[in-house]
Amino acid sequence: MNQQHYERIWNTVLQIPIGKVASYGQIADLAGLPGRARLVGKALGYAPDSLQVPWHRVLRADGKIAFPAQSDQSNLQTGLLQQENVAVFNNRVKLKVFQWQPDLAEMLFKLNY
Repeated sequence: MNQQHYERIWNTVLQIPIGKVASYGQIADLAGLPGRARLVGKALGYAPDSLQVPWHRVLRADGKIAFPAQSDQSNLQTGLLQQENVAVFNNRVKLKVFQWQPDLAEMLFKLNY
């Protein structure tokens, strides 16, 4: 476990605004860890509760929730996204509508890696 990598991932996920989502690969790229999408999933599983990392805003590259449809985890993630007015249909979010696209200022000043 590389604590420094995990912290970069957690800090990046904390920047996703309410009502937006990002893919595991996008978070890896923004955290300076290109090609490490699986590490993002692993890091989210180890995020301390005290950080309140919005793990539910991170999806697969195709917009799908990574958990099996109708599983407890999938239902929880769907519910949390819907509370933020993110539309989820068939375990999928339309990334064209809801994907977080940080602007240059966000990348320079909030994602300080």
